[in-house]
Amino acid sequence: MTEPGVRRRDEDPFDPFAEYVTARLLEDPHLWAQTLFDELVEMRFEQSYSSLTRQIRDRGLRPVCPQCTTAVNRPNAVIEHPPGEETQWDWVDLPDPPASWGWGRTAHLLVGTLACSGRWRGYLAPNMTRPQVIAGLDRITRALGGVTRRWRFDRMSTVCHPSSGQLTAEFSSVAKYYGVGVDICPPRSGHRKGVVEAENRSIAQRWWRTLPDASTPEQAQASLDEHCRLRADSRMRATKDGRSSVLTVAATEPLRPPSAAPYPAVLSEPRKVSRQALVPWRGNQYSVPPELAMGEVTVTERLGDRHIDIATTGGIVIARHRTAAPGTGAQVRDAVHVSALNAAAMAAAAESGDGRPHRNKERIPPGERSRAAAQALRENTSHTPSHPAGHPTSADAVVIDLAAYEAAAQNRNTLG
Repeated sequence: MTEPGVRRRDEDPFDPFAEYVTARLLEDPHLWAQTLFDELVEMRFEQSYSSLTRQIRDRGLRPVCPQCTTAVNRPNAVIEHPPGEETQWDWVDLPDPPASWGWGRTAHLLVGTLACSGRWRGYLAPNMTRPQVIAGLDRITRALGGVTRRWRFDRMSTVCHPSSGQLTAEFSSVAKYYGVGVDICPPRSGHRKGVVEAENRSIAQRWWRTLPDASTPEQAQASLDEHCRLRADSRMRATKDGRSSVLTVAATEPLRPPSAAPYPAVLSEPRKVSRQALVPWRGNQYSVPPELAMGEVTVTERLGDRHIDIATTGGIVIARHRTAAPGTGAQVRDAVHVSALNAAAMAAAAESGDGRPHRNKERIPPGERSRAAAQALRENTSHTPSHPAGHPTSADAVVIDLAAYEAAAQNRNTLG
């Protein structure tokens, strides 16, 4: 029986499979729809994959997994951050750095944020080793204006044992040196350092995405610092006294001045020597003996010291220089290295003659040796016949006079 005026509802071809789909997703809320589709095809499911996903979505068949519910979907307590209380730290992976940096497929940015005001600074690094962490902590702390009472990290292996959350012995000495307490976030509790996480989302889009390919690491660091001063510090934040800029709120935080010198961590990185026997380091160049030109060396710097050591790949230190201000483009040369380089260049020029490369349009006639070889060839060929047997020479050739043909053609007026 049908009700007058009511259109008869066609049977939905998905109805016979709805119970199976519901049961499977209750058993495994994370089951891929493609996997479920493969199972249904074996049961003679004739609709398409997109029809299956639409049915799951429209009917609300996939349940919410309570274990995987993010902090956005569950109640969170408001975490108070008194002024000067906490600095939050986090690493940001930045894909596809310029190939000239030699950093591989990923650059790393350590970000430190004052939890109260939201003021932040960053430190670009080729890796996330402990010396780079310490160098970044020191640089960012000084850029922020001082040290807060506590530092908060996630479970970085360079800071703590990830399984237990206990500080490593090496980093405990770092925290003691700067006089701060360290808090480690519990597992799956990223909201506890949500201030720094919020800044990380904008870094890639507002700064890294537009960084020119021709930038050096030092120029990129300077660009990041400028971005922080012009844009990040000028953001407006709601406070108890109304809206104020991040810089204004940060000025009220009671920060303790950092120690006079950084923690004495040792940075060590490989470098390639140029043809002029110069080694790049922190935006400057330092000389080595000319024997190492175009070779590989290792540069070592202890934070707080005003010099670097340059060693061969075998670990033999062959040069020590006082460091120039980073990123100034200075060339620091040792007088002995300069004299040795000049002597090596003069010796190489003497071995190669005038040392002038050949031009594309240059006249170089046959020399004495070439002329002698040509004369020998002429003498050898003068005793042999110039033409093979059976072929007439130019003297034996028959000459045909075309005048007879012209005379015969003058009295003819037809082609027949």
